[in-house]
Amino acid sequence: MFKSFEGFTDDHGRITAWPSHRRSQHQMAILDYLTGLFEPGRIYTAAEVSTLLQDHADAALEATLLDELLDGDYLAQDERGLWRADSRPTGGSPAQGE
Repeated sequence: MFKSFEGFTDDHGRITAWPSHRRSQHQMAILDYLTGLFEPGRIYTAAEVSTLLQDHADAALEATLLDELLDGDYLAQDERGLWRADSRPTGGSPAQGE
């Protein structure tokens, strides 16, 4: 079972800090939580991913969280966009104008 990441959030539940490597179970809990915010099979634009991350985490952590999601194989990407790595993307490319 993963540890909680409660100590790394503000009063509104937004992630405000990234745990150190010696607290990797807390990192995994954060990454699992964020992955759950993405719909399986849906391809997201970079802007949509940015908005989603900013809605749930401090903007200063956005790049770190995206890197960790990609490096940890929680998200995958190609020229079409980004998607949950545990589900096959459906459709060719993300909807324009969303």
